[in-house]
Amino acid sequence: MVEPELIKAAQAGDREALVTLLRDIEHQVYRTAYYLLNHEQDAMDAAQEALIRVYTKINTYEEKAQFRTWVQRIVTNICIDKFRRKRPSVSIDEHEMVFQAHEDVEAEVMSGYASEDIREAIGKLPEHHRTVVVLRYLQDFSYNEIADSLNLPLNTVKSYLFRARQQLQTLLHEYRKGGVRG
Repeated sequence: MVEPELIKAAQAGDREALVTLLRDIEHQVYRTAYYLLNHEQDAMDAAQEALIRVYTKINTYEEKAQFRTWVQRIVTNICIDKFRRKRPSVSIDEHEMVFQAHEDVEAEVMSGYASEDIREAIGKLPEHHRTVVVLRYLQDFSYNEIADSLNLPLNTVKSYLFRARQQLQTLLHEYRKGGVRG
């Protein structure tokens, strides 16, 4: 079944269609939550809460917006609520790096540092800038989809993205120069 058919079946009470929909979106929901909250456990909690909300509110979905936009609005609102209740903590867990003998270890390490720098820089953005960055660059939303999802004017979305890119550029430049983090 394609997504519109699954949605209609789920709204008609087809539990299997609803479970299929939830499985299709769970990775995107977690990814959004992780980049907004910058903490693995908080992201898992927010993603689970969002999926439960989709499960219980599927009948309220109207085809005015795309399904993924509706879902992203749910997860974004949950993350914003969590962020307001508790500032995200920085995880100090070390992640194991596994290298295969034939790979370029130096390139892999540098790539890991770059990814970590970007993730850390995104985590330092103000909440509204971080949200639009995550939706645009990690979830590949169009400007219009972001505006619909966050209930913002299109020009505000563009402005937030412009300022966020400037802030990210400044932060990443500081990291490369060996600036202080934290």
